Amino acid sequence: MSRDGLIPKIFGRVSRRTGTPAAGTLLVGIAVALTAGLVPLGALADATSIGTLFAFALVNVAVIYLRRTRPELERTFRVPLFPLTPILGALMCAYLMANLGADTWVTFGIWMLVGLAAYFGYGRRNSRVAALSHEEYRELSRPESSTLSTPEPKKAELS
Repeated sequence: MSRDGLIPKIFGRVSRRTGTPAAGTLLVGIAVALTAGLVPLGALADATSIGTLFAFALVNVAVIYLRRTRPELERTFRVPLFPLTPILGALMCAYLMANLGADTWVTFGIWMLVGLAAYFGYGRRNSRVAALSHEEYRELSRPESSTLSTPEPKKAELS
């Protein structure tokens, strides 16, 4: 994400010694520690649950969407009883989310607004992929042009 420009480059800096994103880990660790120290554990657990359930529901919907709109993509896994399994997965996540309290939903809504503001205020404007023309993006999206088939950059190239 930092190579694309969606987040500041400091989050993509990799330690030469460990090969891990040390600055990003430190910044996120401090933010998480402060949150854990100031927010009651139950509220924090509910906020984590609703975010995770939303992500799982989104993945289930994305499986259906991609299999319908991009049938030519190579599939590295099979979905049993497609499309029933992802539909039931998304519905179960939605059911569990619906049973969380109003405070959790308000927190989730605020957090989603913060995320959207960060994306549209910073990430979208700095994204290299967003700057591509429609034709350039389609070329990049072709299976033979996939970044998955290119070798991983060396540690020195990431900094």
